[in-house]
Parts: sequence; C-alpha cells; structure tokens
Amino acid sequence: MPDGYPGAMLLDLDDTILAFDRDAASMWLNVSREFEDRLPGVTPQQLGDAVEEFREWYWSDPVRHKIARLDLLKARRDVMTGTFQRLGIDDLDLAAEIGEAYAVARDATIAPFPGAIDAVKAFRGAGVRLALVTNGSSAAQRSKIDRFDLERLFDHVQIEGEFGAGKPEPSVYLHALERVGGTPSDAWMVGDNLEWEVAAPQRLGIIGIWNDWQGAGLPPESTVRPDRIITSLSELVPGSA
Repeated sequence: MPDGYPGAMLLDLDDTILAFDRDAASMWLNVSREFEDRLPGVTPQQLGDAVEEFREWYWSDPVRHKIARLDLLKARRDVMTGTFQRLGIDDLDLAAEIGEAYAVARDATIAPFPGAIDAVKAFRGAGVRLALVTNGSSAAQRSKIDRFDLERLFDHVQIEGEFGAGKPEPSVYLHALERVGGTPSDAWMVGDNLEWEVAAPQRLGIIGIWNDWQGAGLPPESTVRPDRIITSLSELVPGSA
C-alpha cells in the first residue's frame, strides 16, 4: 500500500474531477434570457424557475435517470419540452431549440476543479492504481476525457455506455478493481453521489469517500455514512493543507 493511500482508487468524473453541475441553474436562466423576445407570456426568470422545478422532478426517478444520462442532449430537450407543457406553452420547436442551446452553453462551462488534476497526478505518482469510473454515454464522457487529456492518468477508464452497466451495479466496481489489480479491502471509491460512490461501494467492502463539492454537508434525511467527507480531491493528498 502506498504511504497514506490504498492500493487502488476508483474515481468518479463529473463533480469529482470536473465541475459539471456547478452552473446548471444559472445556465438555464442565462439561456432563457437569450430567447426573451420569443418567449410567449413568460419572463426568463419565470421560465428559469419552472425549469429548475421540472428538472429536479425529471432527474429524481432512478429509472428515468438511468435512461436519460445516456443521451444528455435528448434529456435537455425533454426537460425544456416538459417545462413548456407545464406552463401551457405550445411551441415544441422553441423548446427543443432552447434545450439545444443550453446543452452547448453548459458543455462550454465544464472544467476541472482547482487542484483536481494535480491530485490525480499525485495519486499516480505515489503508485496508486487508478480507475476512472463514470456513468453516461461513451460519446459524452469520452469527449470530456479527451478534452482534458485524462486517460493517460489512469490505468483503466470505465464508461457506462461502453461497459454496459453503470454505478451502483456491483459489477461496475468489481470489474474496475479487477482491471487495475485491486481488491475491495484495499481500495477507495471517491465521488459526489452518496449512493453510487459511498453506499454501493461500502456494501462490497470498499472505502466510500464523498466529495461534498458544494460544502453543504450530508442531507438531514441521508442514512448513508461516508468513511470520509472531502470538498476537493486535493484533501486526499498527504500533507495538503
């Protein structure tokens, strides 16, 4: 075991290495403002608020989430279409156009969290065997991995759309560990989703570390108890402030 580290580490991508959801709410409002002169009977603020309410409902269902995350462009169109329908707006072409504009704007804002790439390099330099384990489609996740030149930092990259299963399926973690030569008793899973990156790995004997990137603390209703809580990957580097 490398000093201060496990033998193997499974790392999530979105909202762990890359800031993905950080600007979602403000981005919907900003995009709505771009279409202000074409919005029938609602203000950009009203549309933005309605989108937030609808998207919270849309992504809350695990079955719908599993399907939608494999085609984010369609999901974003669906969110705007559903919002329009709730508001009684009968212009599905405009809804699709706004959804597509949001997708372009949202993807442009994605960037690594400060210090995240350096932390991954530190893990690798210490001899930790690393697997990047991410849900989503091959095209969407590969685009981000290539954009930020991440694959070279990992011994194994595992994407839901390529592997055929996603977190929290047990096979996801076990296969990733097998590929890097790790075992559950000497491994960490690090990510922002309490079920996917903490509870599910813990059931397999893997240490579950929650990246609370918003610094909000555990939800009061949560029954999940992470083995450790961090707000950035840098905190896992021994000697970091």
